[in-house]
Amino acid sequence: LVELAESGGGSVQAGGSLRLSCSASGYPYSSACMGWFRQTPGKERIGVAHIHTDDGTTYYSNSARGRFTISRGTAKNTVYLEMNGLKPEDTGIYYCAAAKMRPYLCSQGGLTAAQYWGRGTQVEVSS
Repeated sequence: LVELAESGGGSVQAGGSLRLSCSASGYPYSSACMGWFRQTPGKERIGVAHIHTDDGTTYYSNSARGRFTISRGTAKNTVYLEMNGLKPEDTGIYYCAAAKMRPYLCSQGGLTAAQYWGRGTQVEVSS
């Protein structure tokens, strides 16, 4: 059974920072594209940042680029999302996802077709 466990959500004021963590267990492959999506009520999940655990290839959405940094742990089954300069529009539930795919596809936002999803962690940014 594959499980993705997210942590690190919370409430901050605009301009503040949060660090999200996602740890995968039971994952059947030695490498993966892992990353984060954000969802708000009534809207689809959108990709925020992704990383390939083999070579560190990354993908960032336009809104995340320059403010957020995704990184991988040494064990390659953990990814982190450092979010700085948070804005109210960053509010939402952040889901961790993982899938087996090549680094190039991961860098192009291919994690949308993820096989595995976490339960989400709430991030709220107040103005």
